[in-house]
Amino acid sequence: MRVGIVGGGSIAQLFCEHIARGELGDAEVIAILGRASSSRARALAQQHRVAFMTDVQALIGAAPAAVVEAAAHAWVEAHAERVLAAGIGLIVLSAGAMADDLLRARLERAARASGALLYVPSGGIGALDAIKAAAVAGLDEVTLRTAKPPRAWQGIDYVRALGIDLAALTEAYVLYDGPARAGVKHFPQNVNIAAALSMAGIGFDRTRLVAVADPHIVRNTHVITARGVTGEISITLENVPCPENPKTAWLACYSALAALKAVQSPVRYGT
Repeated sequence: MRVGIVGGGSIAQLFCEHIARGELGDAEVIAILGRASSSRARALAQQHRVAFMTDVQALIGAAPAAVVEAAAHAWVEAHAERVLAAGIGLIVLSAGAMADDLLRARLERAARASGALLYVPSGGIGALDAIKAAAVAGLDEVTLRTAKPPRAWQGIDYVRALGIDLAALTEAYVLYDGPARAGVKHFPQNVNIAAALSMAGIGFDRTRLVAVADPHIVRNTHVITARGVTGEISITLENVPCPENPKTAWLACYSALAALKAVQSPVRYGT
């Protein structure tokens, strides 16, 4: 399978390493797309001896079977529809961009029209198969409580506006408590999992997100609770942060790899 990667960060690096070792089936990275000023994506392409591109149309012209987006919400908003319309499968990791209903509808229409697969992995959480099943029967409420060490919330405009000294926290501090729709926009790199949960379950407006900075934890901790016709669901995940990017969990990185394996296989277990 010919694969294009958008971005040059930890997830892109992980893809390249595993594909180079032959651990993702017959996947082959044919190009890495980045900004002209991005040294990381360019350096990654040079390291793995694949083409480096800055133009989405050039990537489409290279005819990958699938593109892995590991960039940002803005890329999904600007370019994802073109990729899908060209009949190229797209794995979207910046799922929070899809909190925009109009954008999500456009991407879904493009995928249906071209037959391309639009795939949003579970990321750093689990239980989405149970949430999807319970949603069919009827869910009354779904909550995601995401707690991370204070350093994982640094450099975020919304947090700066709160006027909080993250480094001085001695107790857990709730940064946000409300609908997932607003939350994923406030924390574009931290809570894409809230978008995946919302789309699998009862939507962005009914899914509650609680974002917490907790100086007493070292792992990114997510607690999903749901209640509905089929009963109650409760799951806790304590994820090791990615060494290069504490905003992201290792599990989220490997969820992206698992998604690519699933795309290649006619056999699937759970989600």
